[in-house]
Amino acid sequence: MSRLCGTHAPAEQVAAAESHFAEHRVAVDTSSLTAADVNLNVYWHVVSKDTTEDGGNVPEEQIGASIDVLNSAYVGTGLQFTLANVTRTVNSEWFNGVGPGNSAQTAMKGELRTGGPADVNIYSVGFASGAGQGLLGYATFPSSYESSPEDDGVVMLYSTTPGGSAANYNGGQTLTHEVGHWVGLYHTFQGGCAEPGDYVEDTAPEAEPVYGCPASSESCGSPDPFNNFMDYTYDACMDEFTPGQTERLQSQMATYRGVSF
Repeated sequence: MSRLCGTHAPAEQVAAAESHFAEHRVAVDTSSLTAADVNLNVYWHVVSKDTTEDGGNVPEEQIGASIDVLNSAYVGTGLQFTLANVTRTVNSEWFNGVGPGNSAQTAMKGELRTGGPADVNIYSVGFASGAGQGLLGYATFPSSYESSPEDDGVVMLYSTTPGGSAANYNGGQTLTHEVGHWVGLYHTFQGGCAEPGDYVEDTAPEAEPVYGCPASSESCGSPDPFNNFMDYTYDACMDEFTPGQTERLQSQMATYRGVSF
């Protein structure tokens, strides 16, 4: 197994989104931010094929541990996450076949999604077949909420929770990564070596994803940011959001999700 995220932003889509963001961007004054100025409610939807843990029925303690990992990763960003509710649905079609944009995920989100633009909806599934086969997760961007609010949220492989069975990816950082998209961040390798890359100045350009947990990696003439939560390395290798990413996610959340810091 290797990290595979289904959140892809084609160049034309990115250009349009960034043009809109530049025109409507809400600036955030970060000088007075505390560690967690803004609390976001999390609605976790456990979708399983049966009632067993191996069948996707994620235990409460793993869900709680996931929120703890998420909060640890986002320390200093001004965001804090609080588990508001957990739903449990046995539906083997959704569990196995959900994927980006397909009818199964549309039906799943249509039935289960809760709250507004600043509420995090998480769907834990199996990604066993179809468009989502082999994924660890995918998510929507803040800029897409207004046009498709019913599609908003994070979909993740159930076994990537802390204590789950996904070797090298069971430390909870898949959720950190996918929520990174949900708050407005691209992959660190977005655009390869070409400017403007991921639209964050202090993440070095990166030709392609870095996998595993290397001692070093370099492309585009500089060290790759493979410890960043928005790369593709093992959970144990991920430990950073940069100040530039923090600035971007705050402005994205203020602009598109109505969050006031």
